[in-house]
Amino acid sequence: MEVGRLPISASQRGKLISAGYTTLASLSSLSPSDLARDLKIRESEALEILKVASHDCRLDQPEKSNGIFTGAQTAWEMLHEEQSFPRITTSCADLDNILGGGINCKEVTEIGGVPGIGKTQLGIQLAVNVQIPVDFGGLGGKAVYIDTEGSFMVERALQIAEASVVDMSHYNELLRKELRTCQVEIQPTDILKNIFYFRICSYTEQIALINHLDKFILEHKDVKIVIIDSVTFHFRQDFEDLALRTRLLGGMALKLMNLANKYNLAVVIFNQVTTKHKEGSFQLSLALGDSWSHCSTNRVILYWNGDERNAHIDKSPSLKSASAPFSVTRKGIRNSASNHKRIKLM
Repeated sequence: MEVGRLPISASQRGKLISAGYTTLASLSSLSPSDLARDLKIRESEALEILKVASHDCRLDQPEKSNGIFTGAQTAWEMLHEEQSFPRITTSCADLDNILGGGINCKEVTEIGGVPGIGKTQLGIQLAVNVQIPVDFGGLGGKAVYIDTEGSFMVERALQIAEASVVDMSHYNELLRKELRTCQVEIQPTDILKNIFYFRICSYTEQIALINHLDKFILEHKDVKIVIIDSVTFHFRQDFEDLALRTRLLGGMALKLMNLANKYNLAVVIFNQVTTKHKEGSFQLSLALGDSWSHCSTNRVILYWNGDERNAHIDKSPSLKSASAPFSVTRKGIRNSASNHKRIKLM
C-alpha cells in the first residue's frame, strides 16, 4: 500500500512523498525522531503519522504468506501512486500542460534542441522550482546540476531564484485574501545553497560521477532532481569506438533510471542535435543515435517556429504527442508572449 492513501492530511502526504517515503514499508523501521527530521515537523506529529501507517499496514497485510518475494504492487496501486506524485513545474503553464503537470518524478526526461533554444535556461529553472515548498504545491527538495559544457551561470540562477521568491510572495497574497496563508521563508540565497553543482570535463569524469550519485543522494535524501547539461558533449568528442560508446551510454542510462526509481526523484538530461539523412533529405534529430533514444522515459524536442520557442513531446508512454510555445524571459521560463522573443537576458 502506498502512503498516498493514508488517512492523513494532504500536506503530510505531500511531505512524505517529497521525502521519498512512498510506501508503508518505507515507514516501517523509522523512529519518530528520524521522520520528524526528514519531514521538518514536530516529533509528536511524526509519531501520529507512524501510528496511522502502522495501523493501515496491519489491515493491509495478509494473515499468512509463503511467498519468497515481497513488495509486489497491483497495477491499481501503481496508478494511484503515480497520480499522487507531485510534479516539478517549468513555470510555463502551456509547457506544464503537455507534460501532464510538469516534470514527473521516478522518470528520466530527455530534452534536446538547437543551441540558444533555452535548454540551460530550462535546466536552471527546474533546479530552482524543485525547491518550491510543499505548502506552495512544490516538492521542497534540492537539485544536483551536472554541467559538462560550462554553460551554467550562477548570476542567472540567482536572477531566476529572485523571481521565484517574488512569485511565491504574490501567491501568498492571494491565499491571504482567501483567509489562508503560507509563510514565505525561503530566500534567493537559500535556493542557491540547495543546488549541488558539479563541473565535468571528460566522459570518464561523467561516468565516475554517475556511479557516485547513489551514495551522494543517500547522504542527501532531499535531492529531488538530477540535471545533466548536457549528456552529449563529452561523448561526441574523439570517440572512435562507437560500440564502446553505446555500452557506456547504456550503462549510464540504466544507473540514472535506477536512481529515479529508487529515490523517487526526477532525472532530466539535455541533449544536442545532429543532422540525419531521412527520406531523401537531411533533418535535425537528437544526438547519440537510435539506441540512446530508448534510454529515457519521455523525450521532448525544443525548436524554433519563426521567432517563437516551442516544445514538442516526441516520445512518452503516458503523454500524448503535443506541442506548446514557451518564452525565456528575465524571470526565467514563462508562457509565450510577443515581447519575450530572443531578448537579452543579462
